[in-house]
Amino acid sequence: MKISGFTMGRNVSKLYYPVKESILSILPLVDEFVVALGKGDEDDNTRELIESIGSPKIRIIDTVWDLEKYPRGTEHAHQTDIAKEHCTGDWLFYLQSDEVVHEKYLPVIKARCEELLHDTEVEGLLFKYRHFWGDYNHYHGGHGWYRNEIRIIRNRPDIHSWESAQSFRRIPHFDGKDYRQQEGTFKLKVASVDAYIYHYGWVRPPRMMKAKMKAIDTNHKGSEKVAELDKTTRTYSHFDYGPLDRLEVFKETHPEVMREMISRFNWADELQMSGKPNPERVPHKHELPKYRLVSFLEKYILLGTPVGEFKNYILLKRGK
Repeated sequence: MKISGFTMGRNVSKLYYPVKESILSILPLVDEFVVALGKGDEDDNTRELIESIGSPKIRIIDTVWDLEKYPRGTEHAHQTDIAKEHCTGDWLFYLQSDEVVHEKYLPVIKARCEELLHDTEVEGLLFKYRHFWGDYNHYHGGHGWYRNEIRIIRNRPDIHSWESAQSFRRIPHFDGKDYRQQEGTFKLKVASVDAYIYHYGWVRPPRMMKAKMKAIDTNHKGSEKVAELDKTTRTYSHFDYGPLDRLEVFKETHPEVMREMISRFNWADELQMSGKPNPERVPHKHELPKYRLVSFLEKYILLGTPVGEFKNYILLKRGK
């Protein structure tokens, strides 16, 4: 059995992504790790950061992003597919640059891959998620945050990254361009794996959070729309995480590879630990009454059963 790791990105280091930590977290598990690295700005050192790992398992594929040909975030999916096409494993383990795996899950993941290797009906493996917010001690457990996602797939040519690269679908007659197509696409049949992906995409100094949002919005909405938003609403001027005491408290350990990055945490004085949200800003989705009500119902009345959750997969019963 061979497992390939893969990811994609551009300017990820300058935007405070834990890309090095992400790769390191599954490097002991995989036989190779492929990075589709887009040409970044002059002040970005992502390549140097990845090369500093010094592992012969890592291969960097240089790319150039084309946001006109792949608009609305689909360049993310296109770049993911580029990395996927260079993988040679039986299983392909995809991590985004802000996703990290705890070392305690590596034996569990490997055993699951071995168990299901010849069960060809299984097209992928479904992981659970921890979405950290603001700092490393709080995470989202409420409505509106995806609880599961596909992160390991079979090495099959008709499986493609989908929409803005959050997930995958089987697309037998893919035209190579429309990653948001619905017709002619099929949800993957997956089995669950008893492991979490730790998502640190919302853990950054507030100024870096805004820079990241501006970059992502540019990929989805275009530079002209982003410039207009910045000018008229100051959308990218400051990020307010809101009161953190409304979130779940993380009481476990973080992946060992995150130790050094967590030690650099220095924006506590910019966070609001309790109180009411700032009424002068647009509320975050999880602060809206609708989402707070549904989150309460899911947690205390339905005992964790989600309401109206979109599932981009077909879950097979294959034990754990």
